[in-house]
Amino acid sequence: MTAVVAADTAVPDPHRSAFGALFVSALGVVFGDIGTSPLYALKEAFAGPHPLPLDPPHVLGILSLVFWALIGVVMIKYAVVIMRADNRGEGGSLALLALLTRAPGASPRLVATVGALGVFAAALFYGDSMITPAISVLSAVEGLEVVAPALHPYVVPITVAILVGLFSIQSKGTATVGVLFGPVMLVWFTTLMAMGLANIGHYPKVLAALSPHHAVAFLVENRLLGFLSLGAVVLVVTGAEALYADMGHFGRWPIRLAWSFIVLPSLMINYLGQGALLLADPAAVANPFYLMAPEWGRVPLLLLATCATVIASQAVISGAFSLTQQAIQLGFLPRMNIVHTSERARGQIYLPFVNWVLLVFVVCLVVGFGNSSNLASAYGIAVTGSMTIDTILAGLVMVKLWGWRNPLVKVMIGTFLVMDLSFFFANAGKIPHGGWFPLAVALVIFVLLTTWKHGRELLLEKRAADSLPVDLFLESVADRVARVKGTAMFLSGKGDGVPTALMHNLKHNQVLHERIVLLGVAVDERPYVPPEERVTARLLGPNFHRVMLNYGFMDDPNVPKALANARLDELGFFYEPMTTSYFVSRETIVPARLSGMTPWRVGLFAWMNRTATAITDFFHLPIGRVVELGGQVEL
Repeated sequence: MTAVVAADTAVPDPHRSAFGALFVSALGVVFGDIGTSPLYALKEAFAGPHPLPLDPPHVLGILSLVFWALIGVVMIKYAVVIMRADNRGEGGSLALLALLTRAPGASPRLVATVGALGVFAAALFYGDSMITPAISVLSAVEGLEVVAPALHPYVVPITVAILVGLFSIQSKGTATVGVLFGPVMLVWFTTLMAMGLANIGHYPKVLAALSPHHAVAFLVENRLLGFLSLGAVVLVVTGAEALYADMGHFGRWPIRLAWSFIVLPSLMINYLGQGALLLADPAAVANPFYLMAPEWGRVPLLLLATCATVIASQAVISGAFSLTQQAIQLGFLPRMNIVHTSERARGQIYLPFVNWVLLVFVVCLVVGFGNSSNLASAYGIAVTGSMTIDTILAGLVMVKLWGWRNPLVKVMIGTFLVMDLSFFFANAGKIPHGGWFPLAVALVIFVLLTTWKHGRELLLEKRAADSLPVDLFLESVADRVARVKGTAMFLSGKGDGVPTALMHNLKHNQVLHERIVLLGVAVDERPYVPPEERVTARLLGPNFHRVMLNYGFMDDPNVPKALANARLDELGFFYEPMTTSYFVSRETIVPARLSGMTPWRVGLFAWMNRTATAITDFFHLPIGRVVELGGQVEL
């Protein structure tokens, strides 16, 4: 599953880039995952835990299911229908979530349900972001067993080395190598098509698989085995969600056209070629992808496949960074250290904590499962779960937001759900054999996300209840407290009360600065907020201001930069960095007897609060001008 969020590899600004550049770049970022599925998908159907006989009815049946899965799931569901639902150009489950929260007449129960679904879809992505690099790179390196069988013991170590190298360079950013992603994947898809065409001649009747009656006949005749084989078929659509998630980077039409004219034909011709090879030579089931190539071309193919899988992995890793940034901005995760690796490409970020945690789990998966066939048993659960959630959310958008009440719309949504749930339950048998892993990861992440969100809400309520109203504060301190030169900015929330840091400063130092600013940071449901809407300010009293900085959930909240760029008429005062001090609060969470959360979740929230990156780093505050005041809060 690579589509909860947009991958943030080095992508040109869609508003400034030529259509052709977006078209080629989309090949590298959007289709990296789905484009490497031929390495293992068909092999899994005939050599996996539920192997099918290698005869024309079964091969043609599987190929027919593959073709219509690509058409139904990727082409119709995502490219045609769901990509219509964008949140100011951005896609992904969080975009659907934002759209539904703005739906007129949305009940609190609907908003809560939609929120839980959207958060769980995001949680599923993390499990998938661990499996995708592992299975992709491992399946490519397994080509060594075809080129030189004696190198079998080195497959896992080489895979681990490649993955360690990939994660190690994340801090450098992908702006340099990112420009090569599109051209390399263009060569990859051309190679897939050429290999397929060269092998279809072994059994030309394989083209008949494009007829849906082969898929229907296969499912009717094989029943349970046919249903379980859907667990292998779904591997061909892993990464389909990226079409929607990456829409904000490339736009609808570059993605749709790249899929229709390059990716879909290349993939399907390659799958047909693999099927023809299997019918002509059943022994090729050991690795049908590499055995399609002539012996002289297998080493170059191995190198190209490795590059393609590294690109696919890079897109997923960058997607994990992007998702984490969104989750932080939307209040689902504590602050983390975010490094911006490019001054030109917006969204080029690196999160050290996420990077190294992913690496540890990816390496453990490679070593623990040992080969791509075993890993395929863990793959698919997260993907199908995410696809089902996307369908539910998109269906609600159609009905609640767009007002589509036509019975045909309900039939369409029902058809999508039948497809998604069929794939999901077909993969349910994988749970004891590794499918539990992405579900376990998703459950842990879901608990973390919801605990932080609920804990922050309770904390803000506690602050609001304990804070002194600003007007009462101004009345009580007017002309009674000594003033010192300079501007004091107290970071506060959206409420109207006086921040705790201001009260502590007055209590202990018994002075106020000549100018006081209550500074809040608000995150909008939009991905980006234009600069002209960044600052809102109002005067509360003599030299007493409230300033709110508005950001989108994909923006970088750089407070000093926003203040420096603000006009005098926007702020209401002249911002002088060298005479401005920032006062921030750091709360220590103390469990209370009567709490809005269970004790173990309060403890978890307190731990997450302690491990959060300092607000100084997150908002890019100048270290030498920050005063931090602590206090205890019962929760």
